[in-house]
Amino acid sequence: MQTTRNTWKEIRSYVIITLGLFINALGWTAFLIPSDVVGGGVAGISAMIYYATGLPAGVSLLAINAVLLLFSSRTLGRSFGVKTVYSIVVLSVLLTFLQWYITKPVVEDKFMSAIIGGILCGLSIGLIFTQGGSTGGTDIVAMIVNKYRNISQGKMILLCDVFIIASSFIIFRSIQYIVYGYVTMAVTSYVIDLYLTGSKRSLQIFIFSKESQAIADKIGKEVGRGVTFLKGKGWYSGQDAEVIMVIIRKYESAHIFQTIKEVDPDAFISVANVMGVYGKGFDRIK
Repeated sequence: MQTTRNTWKEIRSYVIITLGLFINALGWTAFLIPSDVVGGGVAGISAMIYYATGLPAGVSLLAINAVLLLFSSRTLGRSFGVKTVYSIVVLSVLLTFLQWYITKPVVEDKFMSAIIGGILCGLSIGLIFTQGGSTGGTDIVAMIVNKYRNISQGKMILLCDVFIIASSFIIFRSIQYIVYGYVTMAVTSYVIDLYLTGSKRSLQIFIFSKESQAIADKIGKEVGRGVTFLKGKGWYSGQDAEVIMVIIRKYESAHIFQTIKEVDPDAFISVANVMGVYGKGFDRIK
């Protein structure tokens, strides 16, 4: 039973990653590339190669990432898992296919294309990150540099993106295109942070019920979250009671409420937002 649940969980993860990759490819092929907007990352380099040579962005993206993965395997070991390799290959295929299918920008205005493309790219990367995936690219460069120099990965990725977008001046000979690129970069970063902050928001739930043991068993088996019993005593009844405390991600709340309702529809529930949760199943202490 547990094996089946883990299998379905992994399948769901890959489905979400694939959706994120499709959104990312759509952002590039429908808005950024047709409007001559260069964003950050290896996708931005691939876009410039396309502008200069006509080589499909998906082909150059796969080639560049393959070289980076090969180089990183020697310097970092196997730091990138199957999901990262899967993401790189699928994104390359989707970029190639959609670029062949979409030949004109969906929006004529370059500034709007930069905004919408940035939103789609940020949303897609947020989706992929929440499933433990990565599109590789400048992430790999940042990890390599971080191993030998005391420069944070976030700062290194930012520096790479700034340099890549600024390099578009070589092709377009116009500051205007660089500005569009930085707009896309800013919007993408903002949407990633917004999405990840929302998806990582946690709740602390107290459950008061005569069926506390049954509810705890169901939460542990079906939701996969740890449960803690707290000793309580009713003021009016004077009876001892077991209070359930569970900490979950906000998106898991509907599942929790449904689980409680199935066991005890009359359970008393208290829900509170928590600022940060660190430990297994949540964030790591940095």
